[in-house]
Amino acid sequence: MLRNLHVRNLALIREIDVDFTEGLNILTGETGSGKSIIVDAIGLALGGRISRELVSGGTALTELTFEVSRPETLTELRGLDVEPEDGQILIARKMQDGRSTIRVNGETRPAAEVRRIASLLLDIHGQSEHQKLLREDVQLSLLDAYGGTEIAAAKDRVRGCYGVWHRLKKTIGAETMTEEERARRISFLTFETDEIRNARLQEGEDEALEKAYRKLANARRIAEAVTAVHEATGYDEPEAAGERIGEALKTLEGVAQYDEALAGAADQLSSIDSLLNDFNRSLADYADGLEDGGTSLEETEERLNTVNRLKSKYGRTVTAVLDALKEKEEELERLNAYEERQAEQRRELAAAEKELAAASAALTSVRRKWAVPFAQEASRQFADLNFARSDFAVEFREPGAYTENGQDTVDFCISTNPGAPRRPLRSVVSGGELSRLMLGIRTMFADTDATDTIIFDEVDTGISGRTAQKVAEKLACVARAHQVLCITHLPQIAAMADTHFCITKEVSDTAAITRIEPLGEDASVSELARLIGGAEITENTLNSAREMIQMSREFRRLYAK
Repeated sequence: MLRNLHVRNLALIREIDVDFTEGLNILTGETGSGKSIIVDAIGLALGGRISRELVSGGTALTELTFEVSRPETLTELRGLDVEPEDGQILIARKMQDGRSTIRVNGETRPAAEVRRIASLLLDIHGQSEHQKLLREDVQLSLLDAYGGTEIAAAKDRVRGCYGVWHRLKKTIGAETMTEEERARRISFLTFETDEIRNARLQEGEDEALEKAYRKLANARRIAEAVTAVHEATGYDEPEAAGERIGEALKTLEGVAQYDEALAGAADQLSSIDSLLNDFNRSLADYADGLEDGGTSLEETEERLNTVNRLKSKYGRTVTAVLDALKEKEEELERLNAYEERQAEQRRELAAAEKELAAASAALTSVRRKWAVPFAQEASRQFADLNFARSDFAVEFREPGAYTENGQDTVDFCISTNPGAPRRPLRSVVSGGELSRLMLGIRTMFADTDATDTIIFDEVDTGISGRTAQKVAEKLACVARAHQVLCITHLPQIAAMADTHFCITKEVSDTAAITRIEPLGEDASVSELARLIGGAEITENTLNSAREMIQMSREFRRLYAK
C-alpha cells in the first residue's frame, strides 16, 4: 500500500510529506485549496504527463513509498526486475528544465515501465478511469474476471486453438501462388541447384585454393629464393656454408686429440654440419616439387573464380553455399509437391478451425452463464447507489471474427427509468452516474482484486443525501481489503474515514501555498461541520458532525470490519 507521499515545488505545493494509513483515507478541503494536485502528484510520479506550468522554482519532485506484502504482487514485480528493499518500493520523479527522470529504488526507468509497475501497486479512478467502463474490451474483461477460473480455463483453451489455427492460416497464405508463379520459381531453383551441384564443392576448398593460388602466383620468386638459399648452404661452391663448415670440422678434429674440450666442440660442429646437410637436401626436394607441381596457375585461378562466384551469390563460405543448396533442394521438393501439400494444409486448417469454433462456442456459453449472476450482483450494488429502479444486463452481440479471446463482444446495458428499454452505458449515463457504477462494480471485486491501493477522485460528483451515504458505505466495504484514498466534498463520505486529511491553501501577498495534514477527532468534527453548514459553524452542525461520525463507526463495526 501507499505509505508516504512527498512533494516539493509542484503547482501550489512548496513541500508536503504525508503518511497514509490502512483502510479509508479521506481528503477534504475548500474548493480551490489544491485537492486535485494531490492526485496529480501521485499520477506524475507514476509516469503521467506533466505541464511545465505545474513546476515551481524550476525543479519539482514527487516521491511515493509503497509497502508490498502480497506474494502474487511480489512475484509480478520481480518479473519486471523490481526487487523491494525491506519490503518497500520508492518511486521518485524529478522534473527540471522541461525534462524529467523517474527512479524506482534508485534505478532510472522509462515512464512506460513505471506505468506497468504502478498498475500492480495502485489504481486511480478519476474521470478518465470511469470512462474506461464504456469500452467494450474493459466490459468483457470485467465479466471474465467475475467468472474466475471457469472462464479463465475456457479462454486458455481458445488461446491454444487460436494459435494453431492462426499459424496454419498464415502459412497457407504465405505459400499460396499461381501456377505461373510456381513454374517460374521451380525453373529458377532448378537452375540454381544445378549450378551449385555441378561445381562439386568441397568443405574448406576455398581456403586451400587461396593458399595454392598464392604459391603458384609467386612461383618464380619462390624458385629463385630456394635456389639461392640451396647454393648458399650447400657443398658445391667453395664459399658455400656446407663446404666451409666441412673444412672447419676437419681442422678442429685434427687438434681435438690434444684437448678434450675441443673434442666436445668438434661434436657440436659435426651436429651442425649434419643438420645443415639435411636442410640442404630438403630444400632440393622442395625445388624439385616446384617443377613438378601438377595443377597450373591458370587452372587454380579458374577454379578459385568459380568458387568465389558461387560464394558471392549464395553465401560467404563454401559451407554457407552448401547449406543454401540444401534449402533450395527442400523448397524445390515442396514446390513439386505443392498441390498435395496445399491440400494437406487445408485439411489441417479445417480441423484446427473446427476445434477453434468449438472452443470459442464453449467460451461464449460459459460467459453467458456468468453474465446472469454478474448482472444480478451489479444490480444489487447499483441499487445501493441510487439506481434502485434500474434494469441492468450484459448483452452479447453476434459472434465476430476469431480472436485469441474468443468471438464475443458484450455491451453493459442499463435502463435508469421504469419501462424504458435498456441501452448501452455510453448512450445513457452521465459522468457522475458512471463514477457510481464503477464504484459498484469495484465493490464486487473488493475481496479478489490484488491491487493494494485504490484512489477515488470525483466519485461524489452530482450526488447528495442518501446516495452519498451509500457511496460512503461502498467505499468502506472496498477499504476492508484495500487501502483507499478518496477526495470528497461530502460530509457523509468524509465521516466514514479511518484517517481524515484536510487540504488547505494559505494565501499571502506574494504566494498561495497548499498544505495537507491529518486531523484529530476534534478537528475532523470541525471539518465535517464546515462541509455540512458552510462557512458558519454552529453547535447544531457540530452535533450533526459528531452524530454522522458515530453512525459511520457503527456501520464499520457491523459491516466493514
